[in-house]
Amino acid sequence: MADLATPMSIRVAATLGLVELAGGEGATAERLASETGTAAPAMRCLLDHLVTIGVFDRDPDSGAYRPTKLGAQMGDDAPEGIKPLLDINAAGGRAELGFVELLGTVTTGIPGYVRRYGRDFWADLDARPELRRSFDAQMNWRFQVQATQIAERFGWSRFSEVLDVGGGDGLVLAAILHAHPGLRGRVLDLHPTAAAAADRFARAGVGDRAAAVPGSFFDPLPTGADAYLLSDILHDWDDEHARTILAGCRRAAAPDGTVVVIESAGAAGTAMDLFMLMCFGGRERTVDELVELAVGCGLVLRGSGPVADGRTVLEFGVAPSA
Repeated sequence: MADLATPMSIRVAATLGLVELAGGEGATAERLASETGTAAPAMRCLLDHLVTIGVFDRDPDSGAYRPTKLGAQMGDDAPEGIKPLLDINAAGGRAELGFVELLGTVTTGIPGYVRRYGRDFWADLDARPELRRSFDAQMNWRFQVQATQIAERFGWSRFSEVLDVGGGDGLVLAAILHAHPGLRGRVLDLHPTAAAAADRFARAGVGDRAAAVPGSFFDPLPTGADAYLLSDILHDWDDEHARTILAGCRRAAAPDGTVVVIESAGAAGTAMDLFMLMCFGGRERTVDELVELAVGCGLVLRGSGPVADGRTVLEFGVAPSA
């Protein structure tokens, strides 16, 4: 459990694209080193450990290394889709390396990501477009099953328009609109991601009912929607910022409006909770903790329950005195 050699070897292999380069036929350590611009002796050392842990095999006659069924999961096209979580040059893999600063985070409360990279995760995405693209792709992978479940297991047809606040490139909203033809929607996210959402809506055939709004959920939100959706948003933030986001939704909603919060509500486990702390200074919250935050922002709970694998939906109305 204390061994760093194995997880780091896997991450380096994914970052260098060794699965793709070796392919089904395999490749020698010298060839892989040449194609990745690395040192051959070091590459052989890495590959030998990957063989030991069952990620690669080595042909004793040719000396070629090839990925095993397990190792093939690191490939770009693997259905498991885990490469962005391992690739150190992608948003997810880069974030994981912030764990080396965990002692500092526990000591000071400052996210390890900031301590390692000198700026917070979101500023890093703003400064590096390739990280933002990989982050959006990672979020889509996370919701590839849940998006349809969310669309089908909640009563979206009660509403006329949904505003998906911080809704990325529109995966969840597109699924909701596809399942409910009478519904209109908008997604609000930062400019590069909002542009990608507009493209998704057009490709999905819902462009006549969907729009993308560039913006931040820390600024005043567009009014006019009767449901404001926060899907996997609040866990990225500490309580102060989470209250700001919820209060912004409450202000934008009409007196009879609805705020819909979807979170793991404890189902993600302690490792994810620790990751949220290390990366964002955020946290996974229970249903009771989410309700307490929302009530403090002028919202009242109407109901809650499971809405997707590992996801709980909480529906809030605007409190009469808010």
